[in-house]
Amino acid sequence: MATERLTLANLRKAGTITSSEIVAAVDAYVHDPAAGPYRFASGHRLDIAAAVAMSKEFARMVARPGPKEKVFRTAVTTAAMSARLSPPY
Repeated sequence: MATERLTLANLRKAGTITSSEIVAAVDAYVHDPAAGPYRFASGHRLDIAAAVAMSKEFARMVARPGPKEKVFRTAVTTAAMSARLSPPY
C-alpha cells in the first residue's frame, strides 16, 4: 500500500514539522533557489522550487505592484504549505 503524500500544512498541523522548520526551509530557498529539496528533521523532503513553479497563487502574488521582499516570502510560504512532501526514507 502506497503512503499518502501529505501537504506541509497537514504535517504542521499534526506537529510533525514545526513552524521554525518551515521558516528555515523558506530561508534556504530564498538564499539559494537552486539548492534542491529541503529535508526536514522528520525525514520528509520538499522541493520548494517545484512547488513555487507549479503555484498559480505565487505568480499572482508576486505580480502585484509594491515592495517585493515580504510578498515574495509570503508567496513562497503559501506555495510550500500546499505542496505534497516526499515521505521519509
